[in-house]
Amino acid sequence: MRKNEQIFFRIDWPLLVGILLLMMLGILTVYSVAYTPKAPSIFDFSQKYGKQLFWVSISLFFGFIILLIDSSIYRKYAEIIYFSTLVLLVLVLFMPPVNGARAWLGIGSLGIQPAEFAKVSTSLLLAKWVDMTNMKLQGPRTVFEYLAIIFIPSLFIALQPDAGTLLVFTSFFFVMYREGISFDPVILYALKFFPNLKFKTTWLGTHFIPFLFFLLIMSVTSLYLSNVNTDFFGVLLSGTTALSLFISILGLLIFGVVLLLGYRRQRAKHLIILVGSYLFTLLVILSVTFVFNHVAKPHQKNRIELVLGLKEDPNGTDYNRNRAMAAVGSGGVIGKGYKNASISSVRSNHVPESETDFIFCPFAEEWGFIGAVVLLSTYLFVLFRIFIIAERQRGPFFRAYAYAVGVIMFYHFAINIGMNIGLSPVIGIPLPFMSYGGSSMMAFSIMVFILLKLDSQRYDFLR
Repeated sequence: MRKNEQIFFRIDWPLLVGILLLMMLGILTVYSVAYTPKAPSIFDFSQKYGKQLFWVSISLFFGFIILLIDSSIYRKYAEIIYFSTLVLLVLVLFMPPVNGARAWLGIGSLGIQPAEFAKVSTSLLLAKWVDMTNMKLQGPRTVFEYLAIIFIPSLFIALQPDAGTLLVFTSFFFVMYREGISFDPVILYALKFFPNLKFKTTWLGTHFIPFLFFLLIMSVTSLYLSNVNTDFFGVLLSGTTALSLFISILGLLIFGVVLLLGYRRQRAKHLIILVGSYLFTLLVILSVTFVFNHVAKPHQKNRIELVLGLKEDPNGTDYNRNRAMAAVGSGGVIGKGYKNASISSVRSNHVPESETDFIFCPFAEEWGFIGAVVLLSTYLFVLFRIFIIAERQRGPFFRAYAYAVGVIMFYHFAINIGMNIGLSPVIGIPLPFMSYGGSSMMAFSIMVFILLKLDSQRYDFLR
């Protein structure tokens, strides 16, 4: 009993208080949005606010149990937990579709969304693999094992399909980058098939995450210019062709500068690097343009064009985002007051899913700019505490898991708020601890309470 008392004493209480505050705000907001005079009690479990209170209670109960269990089991049974969620991800593909996706496993109104729990299991197994890896002895097999851990559940989630959760799984690459997992071994292995190329360093392997951002920038630029024509010295060129030509000219100028600086002994090497970089960049530009114009479905193209500002459709495809921004803006500085949301309430039905994906809308409408700043500050405080916990861990398993929790929560926070204020596409991703839904609430609670437990026992595993 004394040991459990020590564990509770060691808990990071600022993080726990922040999570409890978000849960409370979530319950109050769901109650306000879905309130009906016919069922005024918040304990009415036939209503969404009653169900949300139930899910929060269950989540806190599971959290309490997690704090009592020795944290070594999460590392010991990480594979079993991981493969259990994979089984659920396979089973859910055989369930009847709900809103066009096979994402729910259950009967009637009772069900779970396995993809939410897959985030927890993948975080645990990835952290265990980091702990088992000697970073100085990384090889191609090691990197492929990490990628397999991420890509296998991602594949099943893509088959549902669930674009929001699939996007969240890319956050695990930041965990790999933080832990020093490099793609150098894979690239060096590939270079064995080209014995004439001698590289002292593999830039791409060491800087994989910045390289992904480069690809993102080039992709967005290509989309912006895909349907734009430009006059290039009297010749009418498509935006994609103009961008490709600009990159070609830039590449030639860089190569000329390299030669002028006197690197003649390595001229062949630099030429290969520049040509390779040019061809790869060109391939990215043409591939993104081709996929956008010929592969993407019409509704996907519409969403991308709306987010990038290439078109406007306030009463059609962009209705959800347009109504969400209107609701947020209508709150003004101090808001309309609790239970006084007019645009984003379920009763008005102007903002679809206002109690789930667009929960930020009614909160901002009721509490205004000041309330929104307080809520965003609470989330930033929670994220700040998680990354502090991650950095103070004394073992790779603890640290990698903490970073996984942090980046997953950051993805949800950033994308969901972006959806509500028009900065990101509407892809259906909940706001942690606030959006209505049992699977999301339980998964995030389990994830954070495991983190609290691991952090409370960080000294015990080094004795």
